[in-house]
Amino acid sequence: MPIIAHIVFRAMHWAARRGLRQEECPDQDEKRHVARRTGIRGETYGYWYLRNLGYVFVAKNYIPRGAKGEIDLIAYDGKTLAFVEVRTRTPITGQVALPELSVTKEKQRVVIRSAQQFLRERRVDEDACRFDVLAIDNHPGSSPVVRLHRDAFRSRQ
Repeated sequence: MPIIAHIVFRAMHWAARRGLRQEECPDQDEKRHVARRTGIRGETYGYWYLRNLGYVFVAKNYIPRGAKGEIDLIAYDGKTLAFVEVRTRTPITGQVALPELSVTKEKQRVVIRSAQQFLRERRVDEDACRFDVLAIDNHPGSSPVVRLHRDAFRSRQ
């Protein structure tokens, strides 16, 4: 299976050689739509990036019942269950936008609560879990730059 993941990731990487985002749009509603599409493309790119690293996926876009929040990707990295938050940013001209900085304390709390709900539903031991952040810099006209922050934050018990 890693060979297939490697081949698919290489194809995705080649397709994203000019960026994950298409053209800019002046309309506010269209900007939101383009940003959402960019996020979806970033999550797909991140999925295959992690598959290429050997992650084995359990869930994608997990939304707990009766709770606020979503976890982008849930996968095993070896024997560790990783809850992955994917952040994709397209920097505006002249600005530096580090996507990983957008995972605020509030977002961390939401992800932790959602992860705890996932663990309760699946009856999984939470000792071998961690929270990762996958940051994707989308520079239009060039390939995305990916940074994986393993164990980016911890659950405060």
